[in-house]
Amino acid sequence: MLRVTDTRTGRLVEVPAPPRRLLRSRVHLPALDAATDDGTGIRPVHLRVLLIGDVLARVAELQGLQVVTALTTTAPPADDRSRALDRVMDVLGIHPPVVVGARHPDAALGGPADVHVTARGEGPADATSGVRIEVGPVTTVPSGEDTPPDGPRSPDGPAPAGAEAAAPTTPDDPTVPGTATAGAPDAADPLALRLLLLGFPYASPVTVTGEALATARHTLSEWRRQVAGWAREPSAPIPAELLRRSHEALVDDLGVHAVLDLLADAAARGDVRSGAKFETFAHLDRVLGLDLARDIGR
Repeated sequence: MLRVTDTRTGRLVEVPAPPRRLLRSRVHLPALDAATDDGTGIRPVHLRVLLIGDVLARVAELQGLQVVTALTTTAPPADDRSRALDRVMDVLGIHPPVVVGARHPDAALGGPADVHVTARGEGPADATSGVRIEVGPVTTVPSGEDTPPDGPRSPDGPAPAGAEAAAPTTPDDPTVPGTATAGAPDAADPLALRLLLLGFPYASPVTVTGEALATARHTLSEWRRQVAGWAREPSAPIPAELLRRSHEALVDDLGVHAVLDLLADAAARGDVRSGAKFETFAHLDRVLGLDLARDIGR
């Protein structure tokens, strides 16, 4: 059973409604016509909305559901911005939707959407049925600058109170579209940004800084190194408690941030065999999408 919080009511709702086993998901992006440093019109919040839509689909599939996803926009994107969206989805490991740009995707979905994933305050006017998941804003600290005294700058809205910020790393890193102001992850490891964004509940505000991205890069590199080492050890089953707790977190409002904490704890535990750690990380990477087995055999 997969349950998500309907923003309009604040209640957890099972999706899709039983006994149906097909989840129809509509991911709706804010307009791409806002000025951005890289000229694509893609802002950090666009990346996060895409990511949460992908996580929703992956969690549903882990539960044995079929999923069909449509990506809609306020207005059809120009060709260059459509290509930039394709690049974003590719480098961040986001499964492509069945249709992109359609404002009324019911036909492509096979019926009305069960879930609408959108940025906070940006829901489409025609989303009158189904559950609404509103994704929190993303604030960036421009490369080469310290956090301003009144908080980090936010292309998605006012800086959230209490948001953490740190000094960014080098401004010369190649960027993923939508992250040009944030000291983005290098081209060899763009999934560090995915890891960073997954580390927060989807409705919470996130601040992207160079230091935070550097930490995510290090964590991702270390986990891949460990997974490659564990893969050389005899296989062992995933500990039942760890499997139960991770699945409970995922199906209870997409608690991926809690799963990341469980993985960090499991990696450090001496009472979990290496083969079991490998199976645990490989299994949960079906949702995380971090390519944790990439370094096996290298």
